[in-house]
Amino acid sequence: MFTGIVTDIGEVVHVRPRAEGLHRLKIACGYERASIVEGASIACAGVCLTVVGVGEEDGRTWFGVDAATETLRLTTAGRWRPGTKINLERSLKLGDELGGHLVAGQADGIATVIARDALTEMARIALRTPAELVRYIAPKGSVALDGVSLTVNEVAGDTFSVLVIPHTLQVTTLGALAIGDEVNLEIDLMARYAARLLEARER
Repeated sequence: MFTGIVTDIGEVVHVRPRAEGLHRLKIACGYERASIVEGASIACAGVCLTVVGVGEEDGRTWFGVDAATETLRLTTAGRWRPGTKINLERSLKLGDELGGHLVAGQADGIATVIARDALTEMARIALRTPAELVRYIAPKGSVALDGVSLTVNEVAGDTFSVLVIPHTLQVTTLGALAIGDEVNLEIDLMARYAARLLEARER
């Protein structure tokens, strides 16, 4: 589990297709080499991936992960190339502060930026979401965009908007978002469970 509070911005340095539908990714980061172990979970742009290798090169720590067919299909991981910057978050430990909201690192789909308005030291970003996910998104509810915990501002049809504060713009990749960019979207776990309970009651 994660909290949607980004702790580093990593950079994809190598992408190597392996078996059919499987990519091995090498990601450089600012974490200490000794703090990463094989088998650990790291949220990469909101996608929970398992560390399968770790090392150091040119003074930078790197870790390797495998992205399988479903991950490549449902997320932006299939578009990552050397130089792609991605938000990183280490998995939550018992006793850690829950600063954002509970995030599973299981992206539900891809949302597309359709507008970006510069406000005083903030940004309002509007996105279009896959139609099947609209029912889970509500004003004042939570979403994770590329692994960043955010509060929904407005919802209209298949679009929603978020307000992003200056700190978040500076320490995550959201500061570089432009119209047409795609981000990994994870809906709130509580919204998903509430919808399932309502479906069960209606049967």
